[in-house]
Amino acid sequence: MPYVPHTREDVERMLRVIGVSDIEGLLEAIPSSLRCKKPLDLPPGLDEVALVARLEELAGRSTGARLSFLGGGAYDHLVHPVVDQLLARSEFLTPYTPYQPEASQGTLQAIFEFQTMIAELFGLEVANASLYDGASAAAEAVWMCRRLAKRDRVLVSGALPPQVRRTIRTYLGGAAPGSVEEVPYARSTGAVDLDALRARLGADVAAVVLGYPNYFGIPEDLEAAGRLCGEVGAYLVSYTPDPFALGLLRSPGEAGVAVAVGEGQPLGLPVSFGGPGVGLMATRAEFVRQMPGRLVGETVDRRGQRAFVLTLATREQHIRREKATSNVCTNQGLCALGVTVHLSLIGPGGFRRIAETCHARARALAAWLTSIPGMRLVFAAPYFHEFAVRHDGGGLARAAAVLERDGILLGVPLGPDFPELDGAYLVAVTERTRPEDGERLVGALRAALA
Repeated sequence: MPYVPHTREDVERMLRVIGVSDIEGLLEAIPSSLRCKKPLDLPPGLDEVALVARLEELAGRSTGARLSFLGGGAYDHLVHPVVDQLLARSEFLTPYTPYQPEASQGTLQAIFEFQTMIAELFGLEVANASLYDGASAAAEAVWMCRRLAKRDRVLVSGALPPQVRRTIRTYLGGAAPGSVEEVPYARSTGAVDLDALRARLGADVAAVVLGYPNYFGIPEDLEAAGRLCGEVGAYLVSYTPDPFALGLLRSPGEAGVAVAVGEGQPLGLPVSFGGPGVGLMATRAEFVRQMPGRLVGETVDRRGQRAFVLTLATREQHIRREKATSNVCTNQGLCALGVTVHLSLIGPGGFRRIAETCHARARALAAWLTSIPGMRLVFAAPYFHEFAVRHDGGGLARAAAVLERDGILLGVPLGPDFPELDGAYLVAVTERTRPEDGERLVGALRAALA
């Protein structure tokens, strides 16, 4: 898509309408101490041919393809080639949220299909659209449960992804400071300590948030936690960082959760240095009017033909500020469309096969890694496609640095977010991880630890 800048005449005409003499006049509200006092140190602009040549030169400096076992919330699954081809079409790539939605039947149908798939995936009655990413979806779910329960306290598992816990705290920090409490995980299993959860639950708790699977790749016992929540009238929220896990696990709805949320990036979006993602949310029909974002429904028009309408939208968010149901106010429509296209192409059978492949290859890699003397799994618990490992000799960080210099990324170090797990690494596997990739990792790690 070409970039056509304003001409000098365009700029002068706009400044006259605004009533200032030059661009500097637009910046008067910014304190002088915060302004850059010298030109930016940038080279001259390049034409298209020169720019392409420059980018190819920079790409040629790459050290080569890296072998990555990183996960921790962003997963390198296969993205069907058709997804990129369709998302690049201008009618999908360029439009903003339709404010006269019934005129945009294609957009509405895509959102409707997205919602239908997410509701089926989570095993709940209704799903919405327009959430930014998994972390903000979790925070919105907490707000929703606080409205439903008319209570303030929220309990979150200490084994939730760190970014999810931080986002929930940020959302609630102004309206209900100190209302978010962490429940520790059991050091032996990596799952939430149910005895600690029972001790902290009370009549003032609105919601409990657990990972499914959690940050360590371990599925929490939602049914047991749900029974504890039911005793005090609290709502259970599940967070799924990689929805492919639901190809093997019982759905959150079957396990009795009130609200299921997750990150949709693995379902057809590239990792892209951590974003963009797309938030997923589903709940029971009885809670539909407390859901954030948009809800598209199916009906018939006056001629009896199938039609799609914007059934619910928290538009009060634009005028009610802190009293609004939600402050989600834009649409992740392009990302949601990518998820919809990808899921349509792989189908239910392909979805389960991907889940099975991820799990089988993770188990095989874990067995190879723990065959190295001193290497062991951190937790004695089932996992999906991600697991934590450590070395009894404490040399794993040094070995990981050696591997990185050779283009192999062992995984996410757990120490920065979990000091008690310093020296341990979170290793992730997807269907794109070939058996020979695992063999290469194990061989290199064995040599680095020797």
